[in-house]
Amino acid sequence: MLGGVHFDLNSLVTLGLLLRTKSVTRTAQQLGVSQPSVSRSLAQLRSLLGDPLLVRTAGGMELTRRAEELAPSLQDWLATTAGLLEPPRFDPATLDRRFRVASTDFGVAAVVAPTLPHIGRAAPLAAIDIVPLTGDMVARLTAGEIDLIISGLDPDPAQTYERFLFTETFSCVVDRHHKLAAHPTDRSLSVEDFLSCPHISFVVSDSGFDRIELRLGELAPRRRVIARLPYFQAAPHMIRGSDALMTLPTRAAEAIARTHDLACLPAPDLVGTFGYRLLWNERSHRDPAIAWLCAMFADHCGSDAALPHSKAA
Repeated sequence: MLGGVHFDLNSLVTLGLLLRTKSVTRTAQQLGVSQPSVSRSLAQLRSLLGDPLLVRTAGGMELTRRAEELAPSLQDWLATTAGLLEPPRFDPATLDRRFRVASTDFGVAAVVAPTLPHIGRAAPLAAIDIVPLTGDMVARLTAGEIDLIISGLDPDPAQTYERFLFTETFSCVVDRHHKLAAHPTDRSLSVEDFLSCPHISFVVSDSGFDRIELRLGELAPRRRVIARLPYFQAAPHMIRGSDALMTLPTRAAEAIARTHDLACLPAPDLVGTFGYRLLWNERSHRDPAIAWLCAMFADHCGSDAALPHSKAA
């Protein structure tokens, strides 16, 4: 409502341009409509307001006193309305936000750690809080308790969007004096050698998901698990001086072996590979900050197959 008169948005936009340009022709050009259409709108506006608004003088069209009174308030209103309708401009340099990211320590090591320096340079006010993976991660996404999941678990296409990061293989870590330590590093362990050793199992989230057990299928009962860990950084202390082996994502296994002078061997082919992904849901899908963070992770995690984000298929 303007001055007790009701307008639709199109009429207000037309009126605003007419008062600024003082020209039916230029208003029509800026709106991308015909001149007769603007002339009809001007006639309707004159009738509604009971004022000619624009009058012809020797120097061209000029605003009436009523139009001059309307112009400042109308231009302010139109500017405010346009700002509300336009998407906000995103600038990482001014981003002041703590992102809550659910991940295992492998996700932190393989994705977050190599990206964090780049995030710090691009968005010095931003921060990342890592929370452990739990079985209700998708529900926590929906509730807004977390912003993003970094996971090697298969996504639910009905509930999450994904961005694929990389495909990872598995390797086994053993003590340097282990009976398998001399196995050629260019050849996968045989299933028999693999099952002949006691195992330390790496489980994901509070669900206790053990991917190796799943991949072994009917052979799983032959695998003797002597300990289970929810994080792999403790692996060196469990492996050193032991006859056990632990199967980990290859990036983690190689890093641990280098740092702690352990042997790293390719896991049996039967164990296979897995994909690593970023997951989020509908509430964050149009959030420019989440899109930026996903792009940063994908660009800097050393992925071999980063893809544009899409609804999980």
